[in-house]
Amino acid sequence: MTAPTKPPHSTPSGTASDRDPGASLHCPVIDWFDTHARDLPWRRAEAGPWGVMVSEFMLQQTPVSRVLPVYEQWLARWPRPADLAADAPGEAVRAWGRLGYPRRALRLHGAAVAITERHGGDVPTEHAQLLALPGIGEYTAAAVASFAYGQRHAVLDTNVRRVLARAVTGVQYPPNATTAAERRLARELLPPDEATAARWAAASMELGALVCTARNETCHRCPIAGQCAWQLAGKPEHDGPPRRGQTYAGTDRQVRGKLLAVLREAHTPVPQSALDRVWHEPVQRARALDGLVADGLVEPLPSGLYRLPHA
Repeated sequence: MTAPTKPPHSTPSGTASDRDPGASLHCPVIDWFDTHARDLPWRRAEAGPWGVMVSEFMLQQTPVSRVLPVYEQWLARWPRPADLAADAPGEAVRAWGRLGYPRRALRLHGAAVAITERHGGDVPTEHAQLLALPGIGEYTAAAVASFAYGQRHAVLDTNVRRVLARAVTGVQYPPNATTAAERRLARELLPPDEATAARWAAASMELGALVCTARNETCHRCPIAGQCAWQLAGKPEHDGPPRRGQTYAGTDRQVRGKLLAVLREAHTPVPQSALDRVWHEPVQRARALDGLVADGLVEPLPSGLYRLPHA
């Protein structure tokens, strides 16, 4: 995520609330962001739209600390979409390393191929064009349009949803899945001009990442604590559906990760026997391997050999 150019975010008196119902939130949060935003490589001008897109794929369900080294290696190897498109998709999976959810690597490779073939190697500027790329959903399209091109879009990741749930709705956590009501609220709160809207998107996301966190929130550091509906209500405990926990140990996801680790480290096809050694339970191991093949992350070859995808 880049930090869009700082806009002037003062508004004339008298009619500001009519034109911008979220103005009382925008100014303090953007001012806070101007001072406290982290210096991240995808926020720098030299990252460009491709750097922003790569970061958005990598940061899904993955913390910044794990993304940073992989991101830098990725951009050094594939500084343009055409560079990645020219390489085998298996190399994208290999370079993805241990970021998790490796289908993201295949999707990013597919997007790079489409950008090269449809858009001359340049990340498209239009939201609809971004949304038409393989592997890109509403969030990523809005994020790239906003952070790379300074456009006015509601960018709703987990951090932003949590900030809006607390500050505006007065509940501790947003629903497990994004709702139409959340999208409507986010659109209603968008600043009217593009530059401020892009800055608000980045600032509200950073506030959720650093201050209005899922646990151990630091309300005394929050620039909008005095008007936060959840804070003013006494910070009531969550009373909605149980929040989804993320387990890993012993799951098919862990087995998939172990199988992929063997294939990433090998530069020649791997025999079944080498994969059999990574997990003790044969049924779960076979299920995980079948899933990797079905997802296009592993390519089976004759004679019981396996490799990362070549085409």
